[in-house]
Amino acid sequence: MASVNDPSEPAAPASSKRLAFAALHHKDFRAYFIGTALAMMADSIEHVISYWLLYEKFKSPVLAGFAVLSHWTPFLLFAVYFGALADRFDCRKVIQVAQIMYMGVSAAWAFLFYTDTIQLWHACVLLVIHGMAGVLWGPGSQLLIHDIVGAEHLQSAVRLNSTSRQLGILFGPAVGGGLMLYLSPPMGLVVNALIYLPLTIWLLTVPYTGHSRSGTAPVRRPLGWRDAFAVVREVSNNRPIITMVVLAGCVSFFVGTAFQATMPEFAHDLGAEKADFAYSALLAANAAGAVLGGFLLEGRGWLQPRVQTAMASAILWCIVIAGFAVSSSYYLSLLLLFLAGVLNLTFSSMGQTIVQLRSPAHLRGRLIGLFAMASMGLKAFSGLTVGVLGGLIGVHWSLAASAMVLLTITVALFAFAIPGQRQGEIG
Repeated sequence: MASVNDPSEPAAPASSKRLAFAALHHKDFRAYFIGTALAMMADSIEHVISYWLLYEKFKSPVLAGFAVLSHWTPFLLFAVYFGALADRFDCRKVIQVAQIMYMGVSAAWAFLFYTDTIQLWHACVLLVIHGMAGVLWGPGSQLLIHDIVGAEHLQSAVRLNSTSRQLGILFGPAVGGGLMLYLSPPMGLVVNALIYLPLTIWLLTVPYTGHSRSGTAPVRRPLGWRDAFAVVREVSNNRPIITMVVLAGCVSFFVGTAFQATMPEFAHDLGAEKADFAYSALLAANAAGAVLGGFLLEGRGWLQPRVQTAMASAILWCIVIAGFAVSSSYYLSLLLLFLAGVLNLTFSSMGQTIVQLRSPAHLRGRLIGLFAMASMGLKAFSGLTVGVLGGLIGVHWSLAASAMVLLTITVALFAFAIPGQRQGEIG
């Protein structure tokens, strides 16, 4: 097996003809794409309904803060460990366990709200279980799509998988609001639990384990918390992987999705503070940009997975976010949020692809977990760099400053990646 530091580690095979929506030419990936979009929509619907009911019941800002922490902190603590589980076990079963956890949480919310017996500790436990399910799903999902499409179409699969998630996030609020309006919130949560079923049942019908294409059996080595440190040591000289993981972590730490949480203040300053279409458009613009950008990039077959392309997209993203922070025009802000969605999907999906392509099979799940820990787990701290600092100097200045610090770090990472590029290490 090739060393993790070996420059000859396989990248995506060159193809004389780039297919539009290449991964969708695989029948099983088409089914997984639809199932993932439905599951992510169900995840979003649950947030819409449960957060609303929790606010109505407890009116607790502390509980709202706990909901954010319980969503992102599990990625920080458990992503590498659950990546090791994906390396060790059949990924279909790992994903099914995560889906069952999601369904159980939705059903529990429905029962507790219907009977009006919910207590604060119930909410905290369910929020934690929901967060853990998201971490468990991630690495197994990436290994599964790699198994379905192979290295040649992995960039397309990762990008489309990210797009399907954004589709779910985009449509979840509207569907969730409709379920609450027409069925009542508890019944909406019951229906929501059923939306996870298509993906769960489909996984019973396919032969992919996440490991079959590599020709190696799942790794049966003992699992331990030292895995994160061991993985970092093993890839410490692999510039493409290290660059993408550090970039993902810095993006999450300095900016993350904190600008979404502070959107009411931005909307107020832009004259769209009322809960109408103008405010909803600001909230949806980022996800809409990711969805349309993903389909556009796939339809044209643009931007193959290269570190320098990912870094350039991240640099542009920093500039766009800083531009949004200082914008005083509603329509310019809307456009910048849309462009930010396109650029974020571009560099994040490309980074995910590079990490997977450069990882040896026996480490792939853990490296995917390491990437998830950086890209998701560190979002828990973006509330400090944008939100808390914003309380001192204003959210416009805190977001602009965070974006500029991130821009400086990203340029430095680009310089770090150049020697590896010259040696042929970067695809």
